[in-house]
Amino acid sequence: MGTLAPLLPGTVTLVAGGPGDAGLMTVAGRAAVEQADVLLVDHLAPQEALAWARPDAEVLDVAKLPRGRTTPQERINELLVTHARAGRRVVRLKGGDGFVFGRGMEEVLACSEAGVGTRVVPGVSSAVAVPALAGIPVTHRGVVHGFSVISGHVPPGHPTCTLDYGALARSGTTLVVLMGVANLAAIAGELLASGLPGGTPAAVVARGGHPDQEVRAATLATVADAAVGIGPPAVTVIGEVAAFATTHQPQLEETR
Repeated sequence: MGTLAPLLPGTVTLVAGGPGDAGLMTVAGRAAVEQADVLLVDHLAPQEALAWARPDAEVLDVAKLPRGRTTPQERINELLVTHARAGRRVVRLKGGDGFVFGRGMEEVLACSEAGVGTRVVPGVSSAVAVPALAGIPVTHRGVVHGFSVISGHVPPGHPTCTLDYGALARSGTTLVVLMGVANLAAIAGELLASGLPGGTPAAVVARGGHPDQEVRAATLATVADAAVGIGPPAVTVIGEVAAFATTHQPQLEETR
C-alpha cells in the first residue's frame, strides 16, 4: 500500500481538503497534515482535519471570505515562502481541489520563483463530489456524455469574464457552476438568452458534504429564485442529470 513520503523541512505541500467532511480527504492529505510544522488554512478547508495536526504545529487562518475578511494572495504566497525558508514543513490546506479555481498553481509558481520546493496532494473537487452527495451524476449513460465546470464569481458581460455562454448553452454537457450563487440570476438569464430551454433541470447544493447540506431542485428558469437565501459555498448543476437530485443529508462518519 502506497504512503506519502515524509515531508522535507523547507518545503511546501499543497493539500486538497475535499468538498467538506474531513472523511473525504485522501490518506496522503491526512499524512501531510500530521507531519506539518505550520499549516495555512482556508475557510473552506475541513476544519475537523486540524485535529490531526501535531499539538505544536502552528495553524494560520488565511481565509478569503466572500464580501468579508480576506487574506490577499500575495500575503499567502509570502507566508508560504517565509516559513519554508525558515526550515519548516509547510502545508497549505484548501477546500476542494486546489487546482480547480483554487489558485494552487499561483502558489506553486510563487514558491518556485523563490527557490522553495513544492509537492501537490490532489483531492476530490467539489465540482463532482458535491453533486454526487446530492445524488446527481455529472454524466449518465444515454443522457449526457460530458460536463463543463465554470466559475461564476463574475457575471456574464463582466470585463474579466472569459466564458462563452452561447457555446456553453449549445454544448450538450452538464454545467457545473462553482462560486456562482451571487450571480446565479445573471448566469441563468444569459443561458436562457442563448437558447438553453427554461425547463432544463437544475439544482443548487449548499454546503455539500456538511451535516447541514441543503439541496434545492429547480429548472433553469426558476433556479435563481430557488437559490434565494443560500450563501456560499454552493454548487449549481444545470442539465438533465440534475433531475436525479435528492434532498437527503450526507451520511458520513464523524471525523476523529
